[in-house]
Amino acid sequence: MNYELSQLPERPPKPREQGYTMVMDKGMSLREVEDFLEVGGEYTDVVKLGWATSYVVPNLKRKLEIYRAAGVPVYFGGTLFEAFIIRNQYDDYRRLLDTYSMEYAEVSDGSIDLDHDRKCEYIRDLSKSVQVLSEVGSKDAEKIIPPYKWISQMETELAAGAIKVIGEAREGGNVGLFRSTGEVRSGLVEEILTKIPSEKILWEAPQKAQQVWFIKLLGANVNLGNIAPNEVVSLETIRLGLRGDTFSHFLDMDAVDPMFRPAAKTGKPGTSMPRG
Repeated sequence: MNYELSQLPERPPKPREQGYTMVMDKGMSLREVEDFLEVGGEYTDVVKLGWATSYVVPNLKRKLEIYRAAGVPVYFGGTLFEAFIIRNQYDDYRRLLDTYSMEYAEVSDGSIDLDHDRKCEYIRDLSKSVQVLSEVGSKDAEKIIPPYKWISQMETELAAGAIKVIGEAREGGNVGLFRSTGEVRSGLVEEILTKIPSEKILWEAPQKAQQVWFIKLLGANVNLGNIAPNEVVSLETIRLGLRGDTFSHFLDMDAVDPMFRPAAKTGKPGTSMPRG
């Protein structure tokens, strides 16, 4: 960092097991990737090439090389996996991963009705050669999955070999974990957390309010995904309590300048700081 500040939450260095920031590349040019990595590469743990953009984006091989040279792993979006599966081209998908030397793969069923046992078979098979992220939840806003099913699927997919399970939200943050308004389904999230360790879940949270909600609930090192490239630095400041949304959340109020301590302790009206 450029200078010293006290009372900041600790962020483990990369590669890390928790505190992931997963960025969604929706078709950036090579120059845009280079510019993004110059500023945000240090704070990015993994990049997803959104849905099936890798099929149409030019210079795919060169793009992957730029990410790898910066030490940032990349994977193809889960919708691409589904596009191969529905066309009965799983072997072609495997060859695709080999052709581009992919180290990660996403297994999802947000756009197709895939038998869950078969989904776990794909996870088991792929995890022999790559690190698998499996996505739970539907992209269909009308399809409401009860909490017990989220939990059951997450448990079995982790047992099948997924290194993390992804909570579905799409790039807009308005399905799955969230209502159409972007509001978090808080009861669903809290019930999931009674059974699934938080470090094993990557929550898709593209909207700032959603990121703030998860950070306040689970701390600076919650795993968050579907982050826009130009929001990575912003997210890092939210994680550290250096933006208004979480400004006082991580502070020890007994250690701050006395004039900023809560009025209940100092007796001075109008000087309290909300805990967030």
